[in-house]
Amino acid sequence: MSASPPPRRAGILGVGSYAPPQVVTNDDLAGRMDTSDEWIRSRTGIRARRLAAPEVATSDLALAAADNALADAGMSPSDLDLIIVATGTPDYPGSFPSTAAVVQEALGAKRAAAFDLGAVCAGFSYALHVGVQMVGTGANQNVLVVGAETFSRILNWEDRATAVLFGDGAGAAVVGPVAEGGYLGGILGADGSGGPLLNVAAGGSRQPLTCDGLAARANTVYQNGREVYKFAVKIMGEAAAQAVESLGLSTSDVDLFIPHQANIRIIEKAAERMGLPMEKVFVNLDRYGNTSAASIPLALDEAVKAGRVRRGDLVVLVGFGAGLTWGANVIRWSKG
Repeated sequence: MSASPPPRRAGILGVGSYAPPQVVTNDDLAGRMDTSDEWIRSRTGIRARRLAAPEVATSDLALAAADNALADAGMSPSDLDLIIVATGTPDYPGSFPSTAAVVQEALGAKRAAAFDLGAVCAGFSYALHVGVQMVGTGANQNVLVVGAETFSRILNWEDRATAVLFGDGAGAAVVGPVAEGGYLGGILGADGSGGPLLNVAAGGSRQPLTCDGLAARANTVYQNGREVYKFAVKIMGEAAAQAVESLGLSTSDVDLFIPHQANIRIIEKAAERMGLPMEKVFVNLDRYGNTSAASIPLALDEAVKAGRVRRGDLVVLVGFGAGLTWGANVIRWSKG
């Protein structure tokens, strides 16, 4: 009986991102709801966010980020054989057709299979893990992994507790074989008992959207902020540390920590759990807010372009989101 081939080493070959041009500051929001710049900044660290124009869909943001990632990798759409889009705000209800399929057509990536992945704010961590496994097993050669959101479409703009938190954007990474370094490992987790803490109640098979549901805005984001905060403070640092230590490494080996950009207090607590100074943590939520599945790849692309990531660096990504879900990824950066 023939032996199975050893797994291939996979890594990130290129990154890209895109954010809509419209900047909405805290002062702008204060003009339409009972809030203030000081109230938002002191509780979240957010100063502004980007919002997509009414005619712009999630796939449009994903396409722009994908184009930038392919250019960074020196590839064309014809080089791709799989596209994964992580999103909680697909173009069509139920991802039917999938946003990934829309992106595949728009890119002209005729050889690529395509599917969406739903883990909301942890979506990119999940999708990257899956994409790496597909390359590692030899099932695919080059995988485009995208996190993209238009969360502004599912917000209740009269609820200051949630509306001030989110923004729109997209980030992407091209994953393929590498000679050294690359994706070292990661962990994924879920606790379905926490589902009611963060959700959009109406619009699915559990609770189809009715006139009453629409009037009650049950088709918008609900969040139990206190409980989600407690969960995030605990899981972010723990998951990242566990992923690093499971590889026989120490958190002191980490060169750059890129967490989901939800709240500066959560990020600071995660860094504290990792034993990392904030100088080793990349933060851009002050300019973009929480872009859900787009958060981590958008931050990763900015970190790379700012020279914060160099060949050989140990980079750790971690996300948490509705579900409740979480994921961490450990990468030895192999791109020069």
